[in-house]
Amino acid sequence: MADRTATAIWQGNLKEGKGKVELAGTQLPYSFSSRFEEGQGSNPEELIAAAHAGCYAMALSNEIANQGYTVEKVEVSAKISLRFIDGKPTIVSSHLDCKAQVPELNPETFLEIAEATKMACPVSRALNLEITLDACLVNPQPRRGW
Repeated sequence: MADRTATAIWQGNLKEGKGKVELAGTQLPYSFSSRFEEGQGSNPEELIAAAHAGCYAMALSNEIANQGYTVEKVEVSAKISLRFIDGKPTIVSSHLDCKAQVPELNPETFLEIAEATKMACPVSRALNLEITLDACLVNPQPRRGW
């Protein structure tokens, strides 16, 4: 298995300071405002959300294929919730919202696979928090004659 690395640099105090996170050769700026308010830039929670969404999408696609179905597309967004617990900012949950196109798969089987995969992806396994899931098939309807 591979090891992965990201680097963060922070300059200044918490509220007026600024930082950069670098991963895969890309630098993302972050600040107090981008983390705790609605300011421009990234933040650690957004990076965790990206990791969780990407990991779950891959894991779900793999599990659907292992069940004998062909995946056309899996789209996942993750929402990481940051709250103050005992006066300290704490990541409390991750909510996955998943849409998939798998033409031969029925909705009930899809939901069973999606739910079983929720805690199986490596990022889910690493997070010690509540993970919730909304998942649905969005298969296009076959075209009918004019």
